[in-house]
Amino acid sequence: MFTPSRLTLARERRQFTKKALAEAVGLSAHTVLRYESGEIEPTSDAVERLAATLEFPRQFFFEPDIDQLPEGAASFRSMSAISAKERDAALAAGTLAYMLSDWVDARFDLPKADLIDLDGDTPEVAARSLREKWGLGEKPVRNMIQLLESKGIRIFSMAENTMTVDAFSAWRSERAYVFLNTMKSAERSRFDAAHELGHLVLHKHGGPKGRDAEDEADRFAASFLMPAADVEATLPRVHGLNQIIEGKKRWGVSVMALIVRLHRVGAISDWQYRTFSIQATERGYRKQEPFGMQREFSVVWQKVLTALWSERTTKDEVARELHIPTAELENLLFGLAAARGDQLEMSIKPPLRLVSD
Repeated sequence: MFTPSRLTLARERRQFTKKALAEAVGLSAHTVLRYESGEIEPTSDAVERLAATLEFPRQFFFEPDIDQLPEGAASFRSMSAISAKERDAALAAGTLAYMLSDWVDARFDLPKADLIDLDGDTPEVAARSLREKWGLGEKPVRNMIQLLESKGIRIFSMAENTMTVDAFSAWRSERAYVFLNTMKSAERSRFDAAHELGHLVLHKHGGPKGRDAEDEADRFAASFLMPAADVEATLPRVHGLNQIIEGKKRWGVSVMALIVRLHRVGAISDWQYRTFSIQATERGYRKQEPFGMQREFSVVWQKVLTALWSERTTKDEVARELHIPTAELENLLFGLAAARGDQLEMSIKPPLRLVSD
C-alpha cells in the first residue's frame, strides 16, 4: 500500500509546495492533496514520476508510516529568519535521522542519555549543575560533540544550503537528538551544540517559548563553555581586543561569544563591551574567526561506520535498506564520518558493540 505521509515527507524534504510538485509531475494540485490525505492512491505511473522528481527510491513510498519529528518537538534558534520551507525540510531531515537511529539501535548498543531535568533552574545554575554531574569542574570542554555523544545524545549534521537554520534539538521518548548545521564555523558549531544542550535540560517539558527560550539557551551555553570562575581567573583584566582573540582559544568559542561572556561576568565595562564589539565587527570577526579551530567530529558515527565496514556493509547498502537516497544518509553524517585517528582514541562508555555480540 502507498503511504501518504511518506510522500509529504519527501516533498517537504525537497522544499516543494503541493502546487509546485503537481506542476513538476504533470498533475493537479488537488490530486497531490488527495494523495497526501490518503483519499486516493496514485497510479504506478504517477508514483514513478513522483519518485523521479523527488529523487527518492520508489519503494520508499510503500514502507510503513514513519515516526515523524513534529514542529513542536524541535527547538529552532531563529524562527524569524527561517522560512516555512526551510523549517519543514530540516524537520524532514530529522525524521530521516530517526529512521537511521532506529536502524542503528537494532544493531548496536549505544550510550543511553545521561541528562538531568533542570527545568526551573536559571541557565547559569543549570550549567553548573550539569558540569558537576558530569565531573567537568571548571575546565574547558575539549570536544563538545564527543562529550555529548558520550552522554548518550545523538548528534546529526545538516548539510542544508542555508545559514538561517543554525541548529535544533528534540526529545523523542527518552532519546535526545541534536542537529548541527555544518556550514557554521567550528567555534559557532560548538556554541550551537551547547545551546541545544541547554534546550534539552531546561525545556524538556516545555517552558519559555520563542526569544525567551533562546536567550535562556544562549546563557546556558555561555556558562557551560565558559565557566565564570575560569573566565575571571584567566582574564581578570582586559585591555584590548587582542587579549580576547588569544583568550578565545582556551574555551573554543568565537570572539563575539567571549566578548559577551566577559561583559556578563563583569570583566569588562559597558564602554569596553561596545568598543570591542565594534572593533570585532570592523575586522570581520562576525563572519570569519581569527585563528579558527579545527572542526569537531563524531566518534560514535565513525565507530558505527567502521563496524559496518568490517562486515562489508557500506553506506549505500544501509541507504538501500532504509529506502532513502544515499545522499540523505551522507547529509546526516556529513563531516562527522571522517574523524582523524587520534580522535578515535576517546573511549565511549558503555563501549560501542554489536547487539548480536
